[in-house]
Amino acid sequence: MSRARGIIAAIVVALVALPPVPVDAGRTAPARKAVRAKPKPSSIKPSLVPETCEPRKFKIILDVGHTSESQGATSARNDVEFGFNLHLARLIGERLTSAGFAATRVLVTEGKARASLLKRVGTANAAHADLFLSIHHDSVPDKMLEEWEFEGASSHFSDRFSGHSLFVSERNPRFGASLAFARLLGRELKEKGLQYATQYSLPLMGRYRHPLLDKDVGVYRYDALVVLSQTRSAAVLLEAGSIINRDEEMAMNSPERQELIATAVVTAMRAYCEKR
Repeated sequence: MSRARGIIAAIVVALVALPPVPVDAGRTAPARKAVRAKPKPSSIKPSLVPETCEPRKFKIILDVGHTSESQGATSARNDVEFGFNLHLARLIGERLTSAGFAATRVLVTEGKARASLLKRVGTANAAHADLFLSIHHDSVPDKMLEEWEFEGASSHFSDRFSGHSLFVSERNPRFGASLAFARLLGRELKEKGLQYATQYSLPLMGRYRHPLLDKDVGVYRYDALVVLSQTRSAAVLLEAGSIINRDEEMAMNSPERQELIATAVVTAMRAYCEKR
């Protein structure tokens, strides 16, 4: 009997010595493990990985819209769009280089319209550009044109609309970055007192109507543009102003307006680079 009591006493002592088991141990243990768990590197999307931007190495391609063979729109005073585009792109290039963006390149392409578009895309992709900005000047659909005479020559004009506009494509693999830069540039132009062209959201534009992504600064979606959809870098197209509008054509020819636009591009590029 005394031996039995001794065994029972030993068992009681051992049970008392055991640590208490939490009631929710089966549920809380996995939760603690989950808190400690870290995502595998392969699960992190490349687009979310922060990228750094060093201005002198940041590759910007300033695409001069159209070519000497396919010159784009004709202004109210019978000047061709290509000339406007070339002059403004070179000025922007100079200002960007002076601001420390030493890898900026002004791209002038030769050839007919469609072939030149594919050349631009190929050049930008081969250069591994960080940002592609295509420079253009605007007009209106033919049905909106009115006739007039300038310096003895017949011409056309439309004073109905004016302003700049910015276009991006959702088909671009860097759509988010494209939209971010377009918004920054649009904001800079707005802060300098310029208004964006509102007509692209109107039904009267027909096939030229495009969704307005940012109604505050005038960013539109234009998926069919080859230079936006097939370029692998972030890509934005700037219609700097309407050269079919007689008053705005004069403004676009002025050094003051050109400098204002170039300054806006430089400021937006700095902000974009800092956010990367």
